[in-house]
Amino acid sequence: MRIVLASASPARLKTLLAAGVSPDVIVSGVDESQVHTTDPANLAAALAQLKCRAVSAQAEPDALVIGCDSVLSFDGQVFGKPSGPADASARWRRMRGRSGVLYTGHCVRRLDQEFIETASTVVHFADITDDEIEVYVASGEPLHVAGAFTIDGLGGAFITGIEGDHHNVVGISLPVLRELVADLGLRWTDLWHRPVA
Repeated sequence: MRIVLASASPARLKTLLAAGVSPDVIVSGVDESQVHTTDPANLAAALAQLKCRAVSAQAEPDALVIGCDSVLSFDGQVFGKPSGPADASARWRRMRGRSGVLYTGHCVRRLDQEFIETASTVVHFADITDDEIEVYVASGEPLHVAGAFTIDGLGGAFITGIEGDHHNVVGISLPVLRELVADLGLRWTDLWHRPVA
């Protein structure tokens, strides 16, 4: 069975590979601006579904297609990727020393069956200095990720704790994905590319 990840995220791919799953990657190329909702959980789910469906249309019917999208809810606002360095810096000045909720929508499709679930994780941000913000933003890393931070890269030192699934913050919750795969009638262990000892 072919497994397809409908995401350009290297962190999602790395997470799946570490969990024993080797997907092909097809980037959806969908226009995310067509989804209009202020609810972060619904937005993450709708974007994941949009990406999953777009890639499913390109893949064979019995392929397992996985779509994901993440957004950060902070102070009543929903943050996707920042628009540029100034936006990323402004976000970090607001977020430092405080907490937000990272939502990741997950959508799986196979043989015209589709299941969707959103996971949430509370993220506690360190009270970092203006200089640390400047250097971090200059690295370019926060410009390409929802909420302008990573937990599995340079930004990991600026996260003081989380409440929930660590993988969800990376952009794909393995426990949620296992349950969605089960809804499709598949065992998670059947997706492993390496033999089990």
